[in-house]
Amino acid sequence: MGKFTPYKHKVQYYETDQMGIVHHSNYIRWFEEARTDLLEQMGIGYDKIEKEGIVSPVLGVEANYLRMVRFGDTVTIETNITEYNGIKLIVEYRVFDEETGMVHCLGVTKHCFLNEKGRPVFLKKKHPRLHKMFLKGIENKKE
Repeated sequence: MGKFTPYKHKVQYYETDQMGIVHHSNYIRWFEEARTDLLEQMGIGYDKIEKEGIVSPVLGVEANYLRMVRFGDTVTIETNITEYNGIKLIVEYRVFDEETGMVHCLGVTKHCFLNEKGRPVFLKKKHPRLHKMFLKGIENKKE
């Protein structure tokens, strides 16, 4: 498994407000798109995780808006797993303009792993294959 490719997103008209600026709520959606893409690149997409009877809810989200993004802009979203211990997962995001390279938003999401009954799951013990794939993903972070 090599380095991961950052996620790219072209801003759509419906994502903007009357001034043509991206509404703040859309960054959270972009975080999810980028995280989903990262997990798929790691070989452990949400479809595979859920097939194992595991869900990974969002426990918290932070977004620091530094600059406006406008309709028609293309942003690149770099994702980085900063913490994983088999029960908890923390992912950081860096949203920057593809053309200028300027950072527009920094974010973090926090997740856990639950079984179908809503109880915490320790992947290392209950799903060692998934656990190893997460560890490999951390080792092969994006540059």
